[in-house]
Amino acid sequence: MPGLCFRRSLIVIGWFVIVGTTHMNVVRADEPRTLPLIVAHRGASHDAPENTLAAFRLAWEQGADAIEGDFHLTADGQIVCIHDKTTKKRAGTDLVVAKSTLEDLKRLDVGRWKHPRYSGEQIPTLREVLDVVPDDKTILIEIKCGPEIVPALKEVLTQAALKPAQTIVIAFDENVVAATKRQIPGIKAYWLTGYKEDDRGAFKPTPQTVLQTLRRTGADGLDTQAKRQVIDSEFVKMLRDAKMEFHVWTVNKPSDAAYFRRLGVDSITTDRPAFLRERLK
Repeated sequence: MPGLCFRRSLIVIGWFVIVGTTHMNVVRADEPRTLPLIVAHRGASHDAPENTLAAFRLAWEQGADAIEGDFHLTADGQIVCIHDKTTKKRAGTDLVVAKSTLEDLKRLDVGRWKHPRYSGEQIPTLREVLDVVPDDKTILIEIKCGPEIVPALKEVLTQAALKPAQTIVIAFDENVVAATKRQIPGIKAYWLTGYKEDDRGAFKPTPQTVLQTLRRTGADGLDTQAKRQVIDSEFVKMLRDAKMEFHVWTVNKPSDAAYFRRLGVDSITTDRPAFLRERLK
């Protein structure tokens, strides 16, 4: 990638296919070269409170190749790591993130809900999350608000110690993907999508609509819901023919992981990075 890249064949090392460019190698020598990269969903969120520094640090301890976190813009222009638009689910106190200052949000405890040993975990800023990303790892930054966050995101990434190849933006909002590609062209961006089944048993969006969206936004690839009824070899061939990367979320069952591995998926996002990596070996 810059960023996550990919074992499309046996001539893949680390983050990148060998095409005359050298990038960081995060694949251990004892791993099959066909293993997809393992992305820790909101950190090691099966074991630690999601979207906290504790969860991200644990993800590295569990051998994740990358972490994924959710980010919103605060009322005072800071970027913070939390999934929902409000803090009620994880902190008990009901604050709207977009209408709150960083100082307001930092007063909250977002670790105790998981286990008393995580009491005192705060909502981290993007800057704080970037600081715990090792030199040979990557972060997927999921934007949960709109494109208004992109200028602030550009500023934070410019000031960070990480290389552009270590940061990837992902979003369901195609306007966020397009704005990222325009304003921060040095990093990659993937469009996220899930699927809904209609009354006739057909899933939307269709593969053709997915590809149209990827092209329209300038996305570098697709990060898709791991829907086995939708994602098959023809779907993947369509993406590869269009020179698109192919990633899936959120996979915790080894049988599902094995299915997407057979399809040649580039990365698998999971709540259980150590567990899934071991089952895939």
